[in-house]
Amino acid sequence: MNGRSQGQHWAGQRERGSFVLMKFTASAVRLLGRRALSPLLYAIVLYFFVFGRQARRSIWHYQHNLATWSGRHDLRPSRRSVFRQFMCFADTLLDKLDVWNGKLGLEQVKLVDPQDVRGQLHRQGRGQMLVAAHLGNLEVCRALAELGEKVQMNVLVHTKHAEQFNRLLGEAGATHLRLIQVSELNPATMLQLSERLERGEWLAIAGDRVPLHGGRNVSVDFLGRPAAFPQGPWLLAGLLQCRVSLMNCLKIDGRYHVIIEPFAERIQWKRSERDAVIRDWVQRYAERLGQRCLDAPLQWFNFYPFWNEHDD
Repeated sequence: MNGRSQGQHWAGQRERGSFVLMKFTASAVRLLGRRALSPLLYAIVLYFFVFGRQARRSIWHYQHNLATWSGRHDLRPSRRSVFRQFMCFADTLLDKLDVWNGKLGLEQVKLVDPQDVRGQLHRQGRGQMLVAAHLGNLEVCRALAELGEKVQMNVLVHTKHAEQFNRLLGEAGATHLRLIQVSELNPATMLQLSERLERGEWLAIAGDRVPLHGGRNVSVDFLGRPAAFPQGPWLLAGLLQCRVSLMNCLKIDGRYHVIIEPFAERIQWKRSERDAVIRDWVQRYAERLGQRCLDAPLQWFNFYPFWNEHDD
């Protein structure tokens, strides 16, 4: 193995594995269903817990930082609390199977939209960007697009297998959800995204993982410690001059809550101020994300050293 392979970013190392796993899971779900796959998935996650030392340490650090930052002693980490977070992940995987298999109905999803972001979208016509995080279950957001709104949701991703994922989503019945690779923000990609916004479509992107453009990131305070966040979502929002809202899907009392809240009317900068403006918006996002973690402390699913500036 050469040095370049050893230094490859974590996302690149897992990209092919993610596609193969999704293809296998999508096929297994159609053939066997959730009940038959539940023991297998729980066994896989248990193995991940027992032998994934780095993953256990990463979750322990997350729980420690959240407890210290919030002053909530009940959130202090323990072996049991770390294990519970792994089991929450297994439960989320099973719920994803239901999403892919079309078994998640609107009655199981509650839309929390106190400032009527959804109504503004319909009245104004132009779409907007929704910034999400690996907190809760992003897959359930498909219910908002597929089952209720019938709006086109474009999920901006880093993976080179976007078209293959789209075929699998289509086979699973997702007609209003599409993945768009945005690793390189070239003029053609920007024009495509702008046109989709003008048609009233939504752009969704994760704000807590995988820098989009040139590996750019910025270190801000998150749960009391410096952590690297991608600049990509905020650069993209500024270039497209679109409204930005935050979206999270949290499982509370056995029911998913899709939470949408307005965040930025416009992100604008002068050339000399761009880095400072971007950093300010990333810091605001990190603070809001921290508050949202308190709503579902065990549903944070970043199993790598999030507070490391250099991911090895």
